[in-house]
Amino acid sequence: MRFHVLAVPHTITDPEYSSCAFTQKVVKLCTMLMLEGHEVIHYGHALSKVEATSHVTVVDTSALELSYPGHDWRTQGWPKFNYGDIAYREFYKNAIREIGERKQPGDFLLCPFGEAHRPISIAHPDLIPVESGIGYPSGSWAPYRIFESHSVMAAHAGPKAVEFASNDFWYHAVIPNSFNLKEFEFSSLKHDYMLFLGRVNMGKGIHIATDLAERTKTLLLVAGAQDPWMPDTEYVKYVGLASPKKRCELLKYAKATICASTFMEPFCGVQIESMISGTPVISSNWGAFAEYNKHGSTGYRCNTMEQFEWAVRHVHKIRAHTCRTWGMKFSNEAIAPLYTEFFKSVKDIYGGKGFYEPRPERKNLDRVCFQ
Repeated sequence: MRFHVLAVPHTITDPEYSSCAFTQKVVKLCTMLMLEGHEVIHYGHALSKVEATSHVTVVDTSALELSYPGHDWRTQGWPKFNYGDIAYREFYKNAIREIGERKQPGDFLLCPFGEAHRPISIAHPDLIPVESGIGYPSGSWAPYRIFESHSVMAAHAGPKAVEFASNDFWYHAVIPNSFNLKEFEFSSLKHDYMLFLGRVNMGKGIHIATDLAERTKTLLLVAGAQDPWMPDTEYVKYVGLASPKKRCELLKYAKATICASTFMEPFCGVQIESMISGTPVISSNWGAFAEYNKHGSTGYRCNTMEQFEWAVRHVHKIRAHTCRTWGMKFSNEAIAPLYTEFFKSVKDIYGGKGFYEPRPERKNLDRVCFQ
């Protein structure tokens, strides 16, 4: 199968651009499609580092500098953006033209950044549009959608989906984000600190994590784009925005990673990165945590400060190898076949019998959904 994969217009598709989860989804999506033997054409920034059959430059450094003057993504994370930025206008104009020169009948157009990619899909109605990793809170539009978790899929369906029947769901799939295991190191030897990794704001629960550190008198290292109010006390130390190498070191030696998000997390990749490193996760008890953080096995899920404090005191009971075993289920190699299965099902609508298409050559259906 052939895929046209769109980058996030205001970032660079690079494994080092780890502060943007959507950019990392583009990186890994291309890798997985290549692993499955598909043809992959990536459209993005000139400095992109991505595994693909071919890369097409549709935006360059000058457009980013004009749109986000003085911004350094290596220390500041992703910039504040809008769809009217010069970078977006250049991306749209050039991507629409370049896709037009390369597309063939039956090709897929993968839109990892949702509404931001919709104008390109509108310009090419003959392509098969797929929102390939929905973790955003609203605005899904494509006829074929891949969600990061059942939690975010249910949120997009809304309460009426509980009451009324729908045929839309057959081609809405849940495929969790994937990870390159080589980027992380396992350690069963832990140091005496907890870790907060990610956006440093109240939505991600930084206030809960810092309060927890003070209450339990346990050192908390905080890594991420810093908010101005970030405290630095005896038990809370800010260590800056973590590069992939620094992230690896912080994760493998932490005795626990605190993921106390106060919103319905669509996925939270930090929890899986932590597990791959053999580090337990102490999280909220809603959203994707309820699906991916196994209470008492890979960590603990909490609803109150009492429960968070209890989790810190008992986190040593969680086995590092158990965390690692579960985390490895999210490897690029393990998740890639789920995408191929989904795309084959969609392709059956175009030239096959769709829902009723038989595949007598198949011996089993073990890998049609995450388990």
